[in-house]
Amino acid sequence: MPARRRAAAALCLLAAAGLAPAEARPRAPKSAPATVTVDYGVNLAGLPIGTAHLSGAIEGQRYRMDVSATLTGLVGAITGGMGSARSSGLLSAGPQPNAFAIATRTSNSGIAVRMALSRGNVTQSEVTPPLVDMGDRVPVTAANRRGVMDPASALLMPARAQGDLTDPENCNRTLPVFDGATRFNVVLSYAETRAVEKPGYSGPVLVCNARYQAIAGHRPDRPGVRFMEENRDMSVWLAPVEGTRVLLPMRISVRTTVGTNIIEATRWTRSATAAVPAETAAVASLGAQP
Repeated sequence: MPARRRAAAALCLLAAAGLAPAEARPRAPKSAPATVTVDYGVNLAGLPIGTAHLSGAIEGQRYRMDVSATLTGLVGAITGGMGSARSSGLLSAGPQPNAFAIATRTSNSGIAVRMALSRGNVTQSEVTPPLVDMGDRVPVTAANRRGVMDPASALLMPARAQGDLTDPENCNRTLPVFDGATRFNVVLSYAETRAVEKPGYSGPVLVCNARYQAIAGHRPDRPGVRFMEENRDMSVWLAPVEGTRVLLPMRISVRTTVGTNIIEATRWTRSATAAVPAETAAVASLGAQP
């Protein structure tokens, strides 16, 4: 993978291995507005290459997700890589985003994506700079832009309406993701339940196997695409957020062509917060991002 894309890869791995909408409508949380923040370490082939941070705010059926990643050490010094994303919307059977933006930056380039959505249907999207059309991409159709969620929203998973948050059935689902350029599915299936202890969290987590399915916007003849479609070594650990009916990633593991990329929580913090801002405010704030 080119060095200039590693910041984007760290951020997108955090999102792409994420979570799918539940099949039944969850009950609205009865607790006060809540926020959860998670710090992650990013390792590739056993070597630390960066950090990531997730902040999720939940109030009833409204949510906002902020995700960021920074490459550190020698890789960071060479590339200057970093990225950040924000999404907001409503929680129904699953996240229904209304706004999404992501920006990545290296020492010599940057990429930004902005999308407006109406309950999961894309109404407007922009990629800057525009993708170069090499003539070998699978076209993204209007149907590919409906019933989707962005990568940041995909990290927030409402549990099923009934049962425990760590019910194994909360693993068995398919996530339809559109990142502004490509449409793909992440198919999750239950593997096991583990007990985990981290600063700020002690308890069970769901371990879900993950599979990648390219749908549109990709270049099917690229070796990286074929590698990911055939990859059987991907998983995500999901932990419940106290006082809510949602789960978030505790750990993500994805085998790559240069080693296994592991993004694992180093600290988990759950606290009360002020009301979640309206989606219009989130959209306005995105315009100020680099």
